[in-house]
Amino acid sequence: MEKSSRESTTEPLKMAIPLRIAGLRGSVPPIWVKDFRVSQGRRVNFSIRYQNSLNETLSALRMAVKKKDAKPDSILCSDLVTIGDSWLQLAISDGLIQPIKDAESQEWFNKLGANWKEFARRNHDGALSQDGLIWGVPYRWGTMVIAYKKDRLSRNNIPAIEDWKDLWRPELKGQISMVDSPREVVGIVLKSLGASYNAQDFEHDVEGGREAVKQQFSALHEQVKVFDNIHYLKAFGLDDVWVAVGWSCDLIPVAKRMSYVNVVVPKSGASLWADFWAIPAGNAILGKQTGSRSCEKSPLIHQWLNFCLQPARSLPFRQGTFIGYPPFFLNCTSGKTRKIVPGDFTDVVKGMVPDSDITDGMLPKDGLERSEMLEPLSEKALAEYRWLFSQATEWHTYTERGMFARSKNSSN
Repeated sequence: MEKSSRESTTEPLKMAIPLRIAGLRGSVPPIWVKDFRVSQGRRVNFSIRYQNSLNETLSALRMAVKKKDAKPDSILCSDLVTIGDSWLQLAISDGLIQPIKDAESQEWFNKLGANWKEFARRNHDGALSQDGLIWGVPYRWGTMVIAYKKDRLSRNNIPAIEDWKDLWRPELKGQISMVDSPREVVGIVLKSLGASYNAQDFEHDVEGGREAVKQQFSALHEQVKVFDNIHYLKAFGLDDVWVAVGWSCDLIPVAKRMSYVNVVVPKSGASLWADFWAIPAGNAILGKQTGSRSCEKSPLIHQWLNFCLQPARSLPFRQGTFIGYPPFFLNCTSGKTRKIVPGDFTDVVKGMVPDSDITDGMLPKDGLERSEMLEPLSEKALAEYRWLFSQATEWHTYTERGMFARSKNSSN
């Protein structure tokens, strides 16, 4: 008997393979969603929902684990979620995500530079480990930047800002807003003193030792008017301050709207942030306990990961319609310094990095070559941070759990 039009329309949907993703709002180009659906056709029931912040994602995962939430719409039962680079260690150590099975045999794995592979390879405590498993796949990255109002600086005979040390100019006291991230703030202090963001021992890794770090840290606190992950942008937009220090995904869109704003990557290098796809630990935590199949992971996970890392996916970044950089743009030299260098260019990505001005979403070469991924802090480094905050009594009091993670909200 011939099927009715109603039957022929609904039957393929019943057979469609689900793929459920929970992404950070503003981090996934909409064209990706459209193109993936077109490329997969009706064989895939693809759905994506958005979390407003990285902190919201981690909190939702933690709450779902606590409640043993196995409902199909639970974030714990998503196939993939966005985890920020700084949140990766917490997500692993708290058992919120699971390692990616068979990662090294996948096409997407071979597309990643050595630095990404090293950064994503962790032990079950979330620490970097050469023998560890792969826990995440980067799909977008950016850098810390400084935005400043050219007209304000020019009117007050203040030279253009080029590096972190310029933030300590007396003329800029009370004219700076900055993200409220201790890891970034302390990292900027360390960079201004010629050290690494990942310095483990202030006394031995920084010229001038602990005392120099303490003095520079306290002096920066006096310079900055606003420390806040959201209001630092509002203060800059309302002309309460002339300088803003934050993530490129926040400040490049501001510069595009305001022609008198310039955005620079400090010459001495900046920290790099990244958004990763990770697999929630839903079936690992709930499967055997509930007998439910709702948290079984989709067989199409690697299909999506391969799609995100295709060179063609860089188009929104190259055109400046979306803020960020494709993962395959970075490579890494081996050795203790873990130096970041531009990756091998193909015809697709040639010319995507100009020599200056990143308001179009691209990154100057010299700033990139001196930039660093923020590695998990060792116990020694954690002790140094605790000591620094204990000395700076005017600073905020942070819990160790939330002290070092990037908690940016999407604003692009």
